[in-house]
Amino acid sequence: MSPSKFNSSDSFVNGDASHSCSNLENGFSDLSLLTHSEKAVQELLIQQTPIQATDDHLIEFSEALRTVAKTLRRAAEGKALAQAEAAEWKRRYELEKSRNQEPQQKEQSNGAYADGFSYGKTGYPAKHPELHNQEIENSVRCCMEHGICSHEVLQDGGSVCPNGSRNKLTRKASFKLSWGCKGQTNDQHKHDIVSFERGNITTAERSSKQISLTWESGPQTVIIFTKPNSISVRILCAQMIRWLKEHKGLQIYVEPRIRKELLSESNSFNFVKTWEDDKEISLLHTKVDLVITLGGDGTVLWAASMFKGPVPPIVPFAMGSLGFMTPFHSEHYRECLEAVLRGPISITLRHRLQCHIVRDKARHEYETEEQMLVLNEVTIDRGISSYLTNLECYCDNSFVTCVQGDGLILSTTSGSTAYSLAAGGSMVHPQVPGILFTPICPHSLSFRPLILPEHVTLRVQVPFNSRSSAWVSFDGKDRKQLEPGDALVCSMAPWPVPTACQVDSTNDFLRSIHDGLHWNLRKTQSFDGPRDT
Repeated sequence: MSPSKFNSSDSFVNGDASHSCSNLENGFSDLSLLTHSEKAVQELLIQQTPIQATDDHLIEFSEALRTVAKTLRRAAEGKALAQAEAAEWKRRYELEKSRNQEPQQKEQSNGAYADGFSYGKTGYPAKHPELHNQEIENSVRCCMEHGICSHEVLQDGGSVCPNGSRNKLTRKASFKLSWGCKGQTNDQHKHDIVSFERGNITTAERSSKQISLTWESGPQTVIIFTKPNSISVRILCAQMIRWLKEHKGLQIYVEPRIRKELLSESNSFNFVKTWEDDKEISLLHTKVDLVITLGGDGTVLWAASMFKGPVPPIVPFAMGSLGFMTPFHSEHYRECLEAVLRGPISITLRHRLQCHIVRDKARHEYETEEQMLVLNEVTIDRGISSYLTNLECYCDNSFVTCVQGDGLILSTTSGSTAYSLAAGGSMVHPQVPGILFTPICPHSLSFRPLILPEHVTLRVQVPFNSRSSAWVSFDGKDRKQLEPGDALVCSMAPWPVPTACQVDSTNDFLRSIHDGLHWNLRKTQSFDGPRDT
């Protein structure tokens, strides 16, 4: 690099960057300056002469300039957004203040309220108190229809002060509870677990501890997914298809691989349907009423991955080595399917994560790769590299931490008994809405796992100064590489996976961890010594 160009970059650091920092302190009055600074950095990096392999310090310097420019741009955007929100809240406050002053001005000018009642020193209506109470009840009822709000009037009509005057009327501040993000209503995450009574907010139990499914009309179409390379599964699949067709008269879909195996045995399976291309797969949820899986948890994951949107109820039969989502036994498949087809059945709504990768090489931030849906977890690791993984993690644009270790696991509660458990995460009931944040072999003794709420959006980015790239996999499949500057964005998907329960959700979950993991299994402590009297 020539000395002149090096001095120009130095002047940028001492000039434009310092000027941008002053704008940071003064509220970012001009965002174009920061954009100009970023362009100046890019032009500087393009115009500079080829760098020799030995000039490592110059490479680090150029990367630092690029990082500074992006940091300034992000800080400017965040500050501008904060100022816009503050202005909006100030406008709302002034509007509410002006509305509250209008009744007071009318009272002072007319000496009476617009409802026709005359008020004395105590603030109570002098005539027809029952009509006034009825009006308050109507106001509360009207507000409850549009949201959860407060119009409770706190008053004590019987108490008298020592000076002989009544207590003044006390009105609680009105408020409304809504579900959304920054004032934008979103009914997707609305739940009926908050009640409002006498101006207080209280939480209560859900309307139903266990979710039940009742058929309004009986299922007509069933799709069957099986574990490959298993003779016992292949035999059971053929028997189940014959029984469903002859005794229940159902239409049956299978995978192309399964249909080929069935036709190789007998031509009597010509009635079995399948699909040919991805377009037909995307329309499966409009044709299928019920899903049956024969295998372990991996078969359930495969069946769920076939539905990119809504998922029909799944009846999982345990034919694998270890299953936390397969409560039904294949030996009694007739009795189980009879009960499921008749209904009602208890189901577990297993939440999924929707993820997409934002490449740094994209022309703008809205160009992303195909969206992925996962039922267990998203794993980001260092691959074959010997360097520690360096990941910057954000939760709703708030910085969480920098992961330095073998990687990171973002898991659903259904996947809490999978890779996350092996990495030290907690076991969580599958119907608990949340996202597990579990590090893999972190290089820090204080790095403990987290459980975040369901409505947050997580962003994991490989910083530009990372020594190596990272790798991401979705439920153990579709492994992709993350270069420095690339980011992975994850949030809760609106389409859960409903799986049928043998008893109920809690009973099946506890039985699975007892039978599968032998959780807290030990010999009972022997009695030794005299008993207490």
